[in-house]
Amino acid sequence: MAGSGCRLKVRCPISKSLFPRLRSLAIAGVLITGALFLQACKDLPDEATRKACVDTLLHAFPVNPEERADRFEGKVAEYKALCRGGQAAVKAMGMPWVDWGNYWGAGDASTVGPGGVSGKGLLAPQQRGIRGALIDLETERVELIRFNLFENSGTYKEYVLGRNGTAGPVLKSWTPFHLPPSHPDFGKLKVTPQGQQICQGELVRGRTLTGICNDVVNPAMGSTGQLFARNVEFETTFPDLALNQMVKARHGSRLGLLQPDPSVISRRLLSRAQSDPGKCNAGYGLPGQDPAANCDYQKAPFFNVLAAFWIQFMTHDWFTHMEEGHNDTQTWMTLGCTEADSAKYGCRPGDRIDQALVAQDTPGGTFKDAAGKLHQERAPKTFRNNNTAWWDASQIYGYDQTSVKRVKRDPQDAAKLQLVAPAGKAEKFLPLLSAGDPMLPDWAGQEATGFPDNYTVGISFYSNLFAREHNAFVDEFRKQAAATPTADSGLRNPANPDKKITYAEVTPEELFQAARLVVAAEIAKVHTIEWTPQLLYNEPLYVGMNGNWDGLFGKDHQLLTKILQDIVVHKGKSSNARRANEWYSVFASGPGIFGLGSTQRNYKLDDPESLNRGVNHFGSAFNFPEEFVTVYRLHSLVPDLLEYRTFDQPNQIAKKVPVVETFRGKSAPVVRDAGLANWGLTMGRQRLGLLTLGNAPQFLQNLRVERLQSSTKQLDVLALDIMRDRQHGVPRFNEFRRQYGLRTLTSFDDFIDPNAAPAAKAQQQKMVTAMREIYGQHTCDSSQIISTAQRINGKYIDDCLGKPNGTVIDNIEDVDTVVGWHAEPVRPHGYAISETQFVVFILNASRRLFSDRFLTSGFRPEFYTSLGVKWVNDNGPTGPRFEPQLVNGHKYPVSPMKRILLRNTPELAGELSHVVNAFDPWARDRGQYYSLEWKPRPDAKSDPAFAQ
Repeated sequence: MAGSGCRLKVRCPISKSLFPRLRSLAIAGVLITGALFLQACKDLPDEATRKACVDTLLHAFPVNPEERADRFEGKVAEYKALCRGGQAAVKAMGMPWVDWGNYWGAGDASTVGPGGVSGKGLLAPQQRGIRGALIDLETERVELIRFNLFENSGTYKEYVLGRNGTAGPVLKSWTPFHLPPSHPDFGKLKVTPQGQQICQGELVRGRTLTGICNDVVNPAMGSTGQLFARNVEFETTFPDLALNQMVKARHGSRLGLLQPDPSVISRRLLSRAQSDPGKCNAGYGLPGQDPAANCDYQKAPFFNVLAAFWIQFMTHDWFTHMEEGHNDTQTWMTLGCTEADSAKYGCRPGDRIDQALVAQDTPGGTFKDAAGKLHQERAPKTFRNNNTAWWDASQIYGYDQTSVKRVKRDPQDAAKLQLVAPAGKAEKFLPLLSAGDPMLPDWAGQEATGFPDNYTVGISFYSNLFAREHNAFVDEFRKQAAATPTADSGLRNPANPDKKITYAEVTPEELFQAARLVVAAEIAKVHTIEWTPQLLYNEPLYVGMNGNWDGLFGKDHQLLTKILQDIVVHKGKSSNARRANEWYSVFASGPGIFGLGSTQRNYKLDDPESLNRGVNHFGSAFNFPEEFVTVYRLHSLVPDLLEYRTFDQPNQIAKKVPVVETFRGKSAPVVRDAGLANWGLTMGRQRLGLLTLGNAPQFLQNLRVERLQSSTKQLDVLALDIMRDRQHGVPRFNEFRRQYGLRTLTSFDDFIDPNAAPAAKAQQQKMVTAMREIYGQHTCDSSQIISTAQRINGKYIDDCLGKPNGTVIDNIEDVDTVVGWHAEPVRPHGYAISETQFVVFILNASRRLFSDRFLTSGFRPEFYTSLGVKWVNDNGPTGPRFEPQLVNGHKYPVSPMKRILLRNTPELAGELSHVVNAFDPWARDRGQYYSLEWKPRPDAKSDPAFAQ
């Protein structure tokens, strides 16, 4: 996310030489804004709104809290709601959900207000609403950076206490992220007399296999096998272990790994109900993939199945708790339900699963801060991320010495990935795993990629698409090399950084690594400015995510880049280090991620400070937190049946293909027989499932896995999601929300939207009844404090959640997090996810960009080549292109995924000519201003999907 500014009265911890310039800019900005504001006041509709907007100007940002219990919570004063969203926003304030989703312009055309989408002036409703939403979102991010960074590898104590007089939040290097002397690349490091390790030479030229040396002074950070972090206080993790009095007060003795039973929760709260179970056949469809098959699911009108498989493709790049597709196979545990529950709900008593792999399961140390408060040094248990934590396309290229053996290079050209044409086919695909490749028996027949687990038709589609994109870049580079062999390629070697490397001199290995950088950056760009703005389909998020990438203030960002470089986050001097991080976060909204250090002059490839200048970890070494993994449990997005189409007859559903019949080794023949273009069309046209209760695929409750040591050889993936969250110590839903600065829920009835349509409200009531039966109720005790992360009516939250002592209340504190965010009934317009999931993204989506050298100061020709920088910036080699019409009021570049599809599946050119965002259902008429209507574009009226 990105924000739109900061307030004048904050103490800014900025170098003294820069402070007068910043102060002058801030004062001038406030004076000019105030003058324009007051001049425009006459245009406001009434005196109450005028007064509200004046007060809003004077108090634009909430007071920054010193305690986590006093956080913003996404809730504003009534005058701000009135100014930014009128009476509709005021009316919605009493609900526990964030306020900004009710502001002017934050929804569809009905929320734009007087003046319309193009309303000009500071006080046009559209401008008030969007600016207010961005301020609220930036306020959330500032607080998240301040209160939600908990690193598990031994650095947290220094984060709190500092080191040698330097405050913790501005520390930039940590010894736990040094390489051991036994590491095969240890000898390539420069080790200073003080013991500092500095990456150099070949280790800094590109993305390394295991992710080491992305940060040149923390070689191991983000690399394969490092510990997952946390975003919540260590004391709140592993609630089923009841390790402290507050957790005991919160949950009593009600929790356990199988309490309440995950299999029962799966069947009662998550499973898709079917109007005609025979036509669904538990997700397996009808014989012969008959198009008459049907599996009911609740559909999102503005998001397609390509988007569902995209996020699976992303998570394969970011994290895994498993080692080569398995957990601890020496220890197996029950996952199935009781015989009695089996008879009622259809779950299986015989299901078993391998135990989670644990890195550390003994208590960590404790320490006291300057105020005498006791802290844990780490969580009670820790787990390893057995993938790289970087956005490095490791799912394609590999992440350790085992996975890389599955990656096939073209034997005729080592700069390319190998693509082969199956017998009788002209189209080329990734080769299959061969007998000598490392693999589980379940993977036999799959395509050869770095990350082979949970392989489906969607993963096959993206793996092949980006392998083609890799080779397309190589071909274009070779074309330029042939035309201008002695021209400067932009590439440089740290061993001789001043020597120009011509096109003719670039070796196949150098070109392969440059192509990998380009593909990884394209993937990051697609996710940031195309997938996410369609996942969160509204104007504030469009502006915010594009600001994350390109900057809210456009390309002319030299001043803001200089400010960022001079902020003491990079100088290590600060009277208030937390404020330094907050200012960095706010100002980064100006130049965007790719402005952070990537345009600095006098860049030196052999200088660690130059290499790392754009990177900021905010004092806490980067890895994904366990809580981030939790909110990516998105199985409800996937339909049971895929509506297969062909690009020559796109309006006809030729067959219904069960997703389960495209798993593992079945994926390759399915993709090869039909071709990439037909599968792109199939997934591009079909709507994915809503993330809500009662909408998870039936096939995932009955997935056959031969390696399981159980009588059933079947797995309920939905039950496993709940079990793994409990094993990984994720707090339950209400405390999870409080830890992230969101408002507490006080009853299961909060999961009912009073403004919902009758059918939706009835479904919500049904689910609330089931939740009450599963999780239960108890008589509350107001003397028991259950959380210090938030206050109700000025007091820390007690067991009664604001109700009188002795009241019988819902056990809402026990609700599993994945159940809770599925149940959230109110979301900002166009949100495919809940606000609880989203607030986790606000923090971590930004951090994975801020922390990555190759997406900040390393986005330069010295690494990517000049062609590579142009390719990523322009979405291809032929320069920027724009859609012929305005899109939601914006001049809109042809999106990166659309350009990638056009390059590599040219058969889809006709279909894609109508598409603006590749993750919006391709045949949908996008209508006016963030419309969510499900209606066809003119040439798709005969498509049967629009008759449903």
